Formats: sequence, structure tokens, C-alpha cells
Amino acid sequence: MEVKENLNESGADVFEYEEADSDRSRWYTDTIIQSELADYAPVKGCMVIRPYGYALWENIKSALDEMIKETGHDNAYFPLFIPESFLNKEKEHVEGFAPECAVVTHGGGKKLEEPLIVRPTSETIINYMFSKWVQSWRDLPILINQWANVVRWEMRTRLFLRTAEFLWQEGHTAHATAQEAEEEARLMLECYRKLAEDWMALPVLTGEKTARERFAGADRTYCIEAMMRDGKALQAGTSHFLGQNFAKAFDIQFQNKEGELDYAWQTSWGVSTRLVGAIVLGHGDEKGLILPPKIAPHQIVIVPIYKTDEEREKAVEYSLKLKQELKEKFRVQFDDRDNHTPGFKFNYWEQKGVPIRLNVGPKDVANNVVEIARRDTGEKIRNVSRNGLINELSGLMDQVQKSIFQSALKFRQDNTVKVESYDQFKETLKGRNVFIEAYWDGNDEEEGRVKADTKATVRVLPFDKEEEEGKCMMSGRPTRQKAIFARAY
Repeated sequence: MEVKENLNESGADVFEYEEADSDRSRWYTDTIIQSELADYAPVKGCMVIRPYGYALWENIKSALDEMIKETGHDNAYFPLFIPESFLNKEKEHVEGFAPECAVVTHGGGKKLEEPLIVRPTSETIINYMFSKWVQSWRDLPILINQWANVVRWEMRTRLFLRTAEFLWQEGHTAHATAQEAEEEARLMLECYRKLAEDWMALPVLTGEKTARERFAGADRTYCIEAMMRDGKALQAGTSHFLGQNFAKAFDIQFQNKEGELDYAWQTSWGVSTRLVGAIVLGHGDEKGLILPPKIAPHQIVIVPIYKTDEEREKAVEYSLKLKQELKEKFRVQFDDRDNHTPGFKFNYWEQKGVPIRLNVGPKDVANNVVEIARRDTGEKIRNVSRNGLINELSGLMDQVQKSIFQSALKFRQDNTVKVESYDQFKETLKGRNVFIEAYWDGNDEEEGRVKADTKATVRVLPFDKEEEEGKCMMSGRPTRQKAIFARAY
């Protein structure tokens, strides 16, 4: 999806989309705005994350933060500003990020002696500190995580998916051996897979990026890739084996067990608020958001239904008691707004993706029951007894979580095509977006040709090699490596 950015008269972002993807693009933007996840900021390329969107991010953050701490990492915080000279120490890194950097040249009314880079990522400043902290093998490993904001001056922006400023998590580690660092990079990728699949109900593919798609300054980049509901791919998280590249640039040396000087082996890994966009594009439908219960800001909304003042009084009283009973187990919202009809409220909460809605009408009050409505399937379950309702809803939450995951998985499976030749590859991508699985032994030039011809790229090289040898779809060279190709956000 090609995006062109302009400014309206107020200075806020306005987006123009290529005609082929205009409907999906408009749906995505409208859904985010109308469901109150975010809004455009007056600063070009930036967004305001609204309370509902931030609550969604906080739930994702909380789940991941627990996993990070369980794997032995500690949270820390490093400065937003990075001396320009730090970025220049690692050639590939600076070349990769230079076009996106925001640079501070003045402070306190004076020109700075050295320009400061507004943090695009923190490898350089963290590695400077590592060089002060690491002297011996006894100082290793260092396992650091940071929750922060970063700035990358993107030319083409889109809410959550690509903005000039965004929130993220970035982990940075230093190890005594290459093996330890490699295991660390794989371990954190597995954490990202669990976050995506177990919490966000988003099936992902894991594997390695090609050299062309590798993080600037890394030896190897691993990733999780998800299919969105339009058949495009979204890179949802990355983990990098940095080798000794940054250690040599920043002189992170230590005395090993043999008494010899050696350079540390390192990793970095991160996810961002892009995950919110992944949830929108990965699960949403024509009504709006579909949120997995584990991360939904509100898991349940209670909507009273009435016509008379007497019915209202009884329905509200019943609903408040119901909320009190449920709030110890679930995140519950009670919608008692008098200025909107039940139908309006149904649409409102469906658009916001709340997994379960409880309807409470006069007959429900009289019979001590509720009506349950599922957001994911639209199914309604009537006359559910209030007695044992917590157990009923607990089981239903698990069903909804699994149902959303299985729906996304089936969509990916139904939209993944195996091809054997490049002609077949190009034909398959005509007029549609799918994942393509093919044997691949291509080089950078051949990969560039694929992108130029089709706008598709290698999204991931799966870890497991095929048992049977095949032929590269483009070159015909024998290989056991397969690749997943797709157009991507």
C-alpha cells in the first residue's frame, strides 16, 4: 500500500492512498479514529494515542514485561539524546538510520558543541555504558530492557504502523560467548511469538531475515511475521544477533576465564506500538475492532435496555450489582448513558471490539438472567442464569480467545500458495495479496528483482530446512531453504 502524506490547513496529517488499496486504507484509518484508539497530532507524522488505545498498549506491555522479567532481564532507562559521534562509530548502523534521524543543534539558546540525535534506537548509547560496566567475564551477561519512545523521521506515515514518534520496548544484552548471544536472540523471539499468539491471538511465522532486510549493524536478524486480513504481511517483532560489531566499535572488552581479552557478544530485540495496528488489521471487520479478551481494555460491557423510568431504575440497579459481581474477575464497563439508544450502544461497543456484551432488559431482570452477545461471531446466548455467570463467562472468554486465533490462522492457511517457478510466482500475485512459499536460494540482486517486479519481499526464511531438496524458483539452483514472500506494510 503506497501512502502519500500531505498537510491540511491545520497542520494535521492527511493521507492519500493509491487507488488499489484505498478502501482498506480508509477502513483502517476510520476504524482507529472512530474506535478512539488514536488521533492525528498537530505535529507532522505524529499521533496522539487516546486512553482506549493506550489501555490496549498497556495490556500488551504488561504481558510482555512479565515475560521479559521471567527470562532474567531488568528494566532500565537511557537518555533520549545521543551524541552524534556515537552513531558514527558503527558504519552500517549509521548508514541505516541517518536518513531517519532528528538532530538537535541548539539548546538553551546556544548552538551545541556537538549535535545530538533524538533516539532512533539505543544500541549506541547503551553500548557506551556497557563499555564502562564490563571488565571481566564475571560482569556478564548483562540483560537490560527499556520501555521508551523513539523518533524516526518517516516520510510516509500511518497511524500505529509507521509514525515519526512511537512507543516501544527494546532489549539489549551482552554475553561472554557467541552461543549465549545466539540463544538469547532466539529466546526473545520465542517470547514475541508467545505474545502474538497467546495474548494477541495473532498467528505468526518465525525465522530469519535475508541480508537485504537485516537490521543495520547486525550479523543476523530474526522476526515474527503476521498476515493481515488483506493478505499483506506485517513485521510484528525482531530479534538481532549483533555478533561483536558494536562491542568492537565501543570497545566492550572483558577478561575471559582464560585471562585473555575478548569482545562481548551482543543482542538487541524490540516490538512497538505497531502491535496495536497489527491487531486492527489482523482481526477487524466491517463493524470495527475485534479484540482478543486477554488484551481488551474492556472484556465485558453491560448495556441496560428499558423504555420507562421504572424499567430504567430496575435495569440500572440490576446492572450495577452485576458489574460489582464481575469486576473482581473481569475488566467490566457499564454503559448507563441516557442520551443514546440501546442500538447505538450496541454499534458503539462493537466498533470498539469489546469481546462480550451483556444485555439487561426488563424480562432479564425479572428472571435473574442476562443475554450474552459475542463480538467475534455475533452469536447471542439468551436467558443465561446469573447464578454461575462468572464460570460461564470465564469459559466463554477462553472460547473467544481461541476462536479469534483460529479464524486468523485459517485465513493465513487459505491465503498461502506454494509455487515452483518465478512465472508462477508473478502470476499468483496478479490482482491479490497472498503469502507465497517457495524454494529460495536467491542473492541480493535476485531479491531486488522480485521486489521491483511484484513489490513483494522475502518476509522470513523459516528456521527448519526442508528434508527434501528443491530448486530455487528463480535461479533453479538446488536448495533446502524455503522462503515466505509477500507484499508488506
